[in-house]
Amino acid sequence: MLHQTDNLLTVLYLRLSREDENEGDSNSIVNQKELLLRYAQEHGFTNIKIISDDGYSGVSFDRPGFQELLSLANAGKVGVIITKDLSRLGRNYIEVGKYSEVLFPGLGIRYIAVNDGFDSDDLDGNELAPFKNLFNEWYARDTSKKIRAVFRAKAASGKTLCTKAPYGYRIGKEGEPNYVIDEEAAEVVKRIFRMCADGMGPTAIAKTLKDEKIVKPAIHRYQTIGNYGTPTDVNEPYEWSARTVGNILEKEIYLGHTVNCRTRVISYKDKRQIRTPKEEQIRIENTHEAIIDQATWDIVQSIRANKRRPN
Repeated sequence: MLHQTDNLLTVLYLRLSREDENEGDSNSIVNQKELLLRYAQEHGFTNIKIISDDGYSGVSFDRPGFQELLSLANAGKVGVIITKDLSRLGRNYIEVGKYSEVLFPGLGIRYIAVNDGFDSDDLDGNELAPFKNLFNEWYARDTSKKIRAVFRAKAASGKTLCTKAPYGYRIGKEGEPNYVIDEEAAEVVKRIFRMCADGMGPTAIAKTLKDEKIVKPAIHRYQTIGNYGTPTDVNEPYEWSARTVGNILEKEIYLGHTVNCRTRVISYKDKRQIRTPKEEQIRIENTHEAIIDQATWDIVQSIRANKRRPN
């Protein structure tokens, strides 16, 4: 049974994460597309729509392509969904089972995972699907564990884990330290610490920098390397915030020390970041040239500690 009418879509869903790229070209978006188009043609599926998520983990289902697919499905516009295998739909065995065995059939949608031989219209041929989904999730968990181990080893060696330098520095080239001083921005960092040592708070410092039309860090980054680094309002190039100033005043990086693993994700399923307890962070001293001397740092930290309201 084709389980499709002419006015309903056959959605070919493609997904590739950075971890999947390590397996070679077999999972590439191009190869997934070729495989599914050939399968659709050979089995008489029409009204094809291709939706893809390139660079998204299968553990989370909060992917733009998948959300588009769900929107079309809930609107009653989809008759068939086809993926290369169950892991392309996702690597969370509970969620994959929910969509493939409950939600999609409940919406009258036929779901096919080609390489796993899964077809929601074949109730007797899908007994192994839960075990395959469980293995797919185990793979994601194991990959996450290995990646964390590699990053922690790199962090312990003193290498920076950041892909962008903090304001006041640039990323060092081969043969250089982790960070190399950006003279223009470093002078602003020194001024921020001096103003704080003189008794000014982050709000007043931010207003001073704005009044003097000193571009904020994101704009300076774009002017120097052509990348904003973080979302920013380009129409307000001098709009320093108290939070930005406060963050600068708290970074030990300006003492010449590298502090790695300051944040971590909640779990391999939940990629939201939380702050790592200070005793679990990795701190390596004197990895690069300092912008702020220890005496100035100590004065600033003492002032800020005494001015903060108690929790």
